[in-house]
Amino acid sequence: MGLFRKRPKFSIFYASDIHGSERVFRKFLNAGQFYHVDAIVFGGDLTGKAIIPFVEYQPGRFRADVFGVAHEVETGSALTELEQFVRDRGSYPYRTTPSELQSMQRDQGLVAAVFSQVMAKTAEDWVTLADERLRKAHIPCIMMPGNDDEPEVKRILAQGDWIVDGEDAVVPLGDYQIASFGWSTVTPWHSPREVTEEVMATRLDHLTRALDANIPAIFNLHDPPAESGLDFAYKMSPDMKVEMAGGQAMLTPVGSVAVRDVITRIRPVLSLHGHIHESRNVARMGSTLAINPGSAYTEGVLQGAIISLEGAKVTGYQMVTG
Repeated sequence: MGLFRKRPKFSIFYASDIHGSERVFRKFLNAGQFYHVDAIVFGGDLTGKAIIPFVEYQPGRFRADVFGVAHEVETGSALTELEQFVRDRGSYPYRTTPSELQSMQRDQGLVAAVFSQVMAKTAEDWVTLADERLRKAHIPCIMMPGNDDEPEVKRILAQGDWIVDGEDAVVPLGDYQIASFGWSTVTPWHSPREVTEEVMATRLDHLTRALDANIPAIFNLHDPPAESGLDFAYKMSPDMKVEMAGGQAMLTPVGSVAVRDVITRIRPVLSLHGHIHESRNVARMGSTLAINPGSAYTEGVLQGAIISLEGAKVTGYQMVTG
């Protein structure tokens, strides 16, 4: 398609873990032009995790419990603004009736079906928007689903005719090649796309066999490498509560050993990661610069990293918030 422009110097904007925040997604699409980079890369976890019912209890009047706060609004600007508030913080507003809500409360299968329908429609709209915006700006974009994205999201991303679903593939990007993989190792939350360390190692080995040894490589791996400083997450107790010590939340490394091993073995010039929102950091792993820009999607804030490359080295980087 002629998307990828070759230049002696190349710059990337990278972000991950938008989790359904429409406000953050729009900022991501604008980041290429705003930061004057050559390409943008997304590291997985595109979609939201929940729907919020807006119950029409009288014609034109709705009730909704929005993040623990009860609202009653009428059709018009107040309803539109409240629904947008929900979208901007990563959930999906869903207009429904009292009878349908009762059915959903009795049937978790119906809840799952409604969620999948709303999530898929939103993701399709986002792909269309990304194609339109980024084609017009002529900015290449590589995306992939993450561990929290339903399997349907990969099919939706593949519908893009400007953005590229890079997962499980080696994709040319300027004078570089980028290998992407969005699954994570096992988490306490049993998210839709998890694998064991053994399977992770096998799949990463298969992916990296497609790399050209003569072209500098970039990794886009959702899971961060184990004990790298990019993988500190809150330590959870068996009953799924954050463990505390001295009044402070405890942190523990939860990254992937297989990811660490493949970085050490292949030595890409750059390795991009997400997954652990609270572990915004940069690390050196031998000759590889590894970055996790973190995520603050619930605040409507885009956290990302700008990386400049020249030849087989990173010449500069900056962690940014917008």
